[in-house]
Amino acid sequence: MDEPQVPLDVQESFEPSTPVPDAALRPSLWGTMLEGARTLVFMRPRWQRIKASAAIIALLVALEIALTMLFQRMYVSGPASFHAEALGSGWIGLMLYAWACYALRPPQANTPANAPSTAQLLVLVLAQSLCLLLVVGPLYAVLLRTNALANLPNWIPLTIWLAPIAWGTLAALRALLWAPGALPLGRLAAFVAIALGVAAHVMIAPNPYWTVAAAGQAQPDEESEPALRFTQEIVEEQEPLLDAQLAALAPQRPGVIDMYTITFAPYEGEEVFRRESRMVSEVMAKRFKAAGRGVQLLNHREHLTDIGWATPLNLQRAISSIAETMDRNEDVLFVHLTSHGASNGELAANFWPLDVDPVMPTDLRQWLDEAGIRYRVLSISACYSGSWIAPLASDDTLVMTASDATHTSYGCGRKSDLTFFGRAVFDEQIRSKTLSFEQAHAAARIVIKKRELEAGKDDGYSNPQIKVGSRIGPYLKQLEAAVQ
Repeated sequence: MDEPQVPLDVQESFEPSTPVPDAALRPSLWGTMLEGARTLVFMRPRWQRIKASAAIIALLVALEIALTMLFQRMYVSGPASFHAEALGSGWIGLMLYAWACYALRPPQANTPANAPSTAQLLVLVLAQSLCLLLVVGPLYAVLLRTNALANLPNWIPLTIWLAPIAWGTLAALRALLWAPGALPLGRLAAFVAIALGVAAHVMIAPNPYWTVAAAGQAQPDEESEPALRFTQEIVEEQEPLLDAQLAALAPQRPGVIDMYTITFAPYEGEEVFRRESRMVSEVMAKRFKAAGRGVQLLNHREHLTDIGWATPLNLQRAISSIAETMDRNEDVLFVHLTSHGASNGELAANFWPLDVDPVMPTDLRQWLDEAGIRYRVLSISACYSGSWIAPLASDDTLVMTASDATHTSYGCGRKSDLTFFGRAVFDEQIRSKTLSFEQAHAAARIVIKKRELEAGKDDGYSNPQIKVGSRIGPYLKQLEAAVQ
């Protein structure tokens, strides 16, 4: 049978000269997120679905920050302290990923038609990161709230933390390095940038937005104290005041192992640190016959003109001056630092409006080495302080901390009498029960764990750490025998 003939003008109306794009492949925010999820499981990206603009990039970054804040708050049960300064950390990784995307941009002259733009590459990375966060964030919240990681070996929580980083990195490499049009040199530069970004994230972990608020810690709605004022006279009196206190230290006694002490409390506004600094100084003076051989460095509004300020420079000066007074190969220097701590190792400082830098473990190690002090007992009472162990350890050093490198310590609230660590180690053990730092630390670990459980600390046992050098251990036993 002959087919019916269609008039030419009608036939042309059914055959447009330009193809109509598939609506499902048009770029959209939903399509962008879908491609982020698909490429996380190593599927090839469909670049035509990725919507890229300055507004989209800003939106994805803002969403990741907001979700990170939300999930980190879920990690902490009960009262929590918000740290706005965390907004300024963690950006180096994003900048390096942006550099990687720029490096993958093909030359204008021979850009393939299907080559993604630099903005599309960056948007895909951000979408991947956001999708991964939506999976990992709730998982971490469940693990922390159920205390599932508390009694496991340290390598298991570390693996759980590193696994999503490794997965996301491999997915980004798979998606970016096989983007059409990129030259080999550009792929190499992008690989290096991504590797540096991952290393920066692992080695310099972003500061947390939320940490546990200890019992009695002031909440934001409590009445704040008036701002401090530093007059020129107060500032000019500080250096001679510290010099006079250091000059008044008792001299070393030849043939006798003398203990020299420094307590360092750089966080003004938290009364617990002043109390702990004073208590530790008194205990060490009494128990190790260190009276007259100790100096306190403290940031506190009531001690602007009678105690040396707890600044990095003053700590360095105190170490250097004590080194000139003591016998550096016979006497022992004890240093106790107490403050808030960050996961990147910073010992927080606050003395506003005076700008005080935080102290890092490498700073303390450098100052002690430069001073030539051989025998050292170092005590760090802060969250995440286990990260100080490796940088400070040596055969002639005992270093003990209030927590390991991945957990918060407890009891640093404004109305707390003492931190759990300071109370258990110094006030309850060394004050009356033992002169051995090793025995005091071992006993304190048991007490601290019990008290943390009773207080409802649900982000895992703080897990205080200690490292005793091969030579300092026997030497401290000689000191114990001499002062008993």
